[in-house]
Amino acid sequence: MYQNTVPLFKLKLEIMLEISVNKFRANIKGFVDKAIEEHQAIRITRRSGKDFVVISAEDWEREQETLYVLKNKSLMSQLAESLVTCENNSGFKPTQEQLDAINRI
Repeated sequence: MYQNTVPLFKLKLEIMLEISVNKFRANIKGFVDKAIEEHQAIRITRRSGKDFVVISAEDWEREQETLYVLKNKSLMSQLAESLVTCENNSGFKPTQEQLDAINRI
């Protein structure tokens, strides 16, 4: 898609916890806490086959932001260019004073 680009992302596939709707219903608070605190996606299975997934709002927002970036050709191009300059050690190099200012934030 982009010329002279290097893969930006290495996918880390995580196993999704899968439980029945009855088990979820019996311990909804525990599973919701797990989704929020451990950032664990939970697939809830139903006999009808119409499953659903529970994730924290924070994780959902992060996923939405990632999808936005992935769909934005301009941002993807900037990321690819930035990665190339980083790998070539030719990107911006802040001075020690600039680094100190950044670290104080």
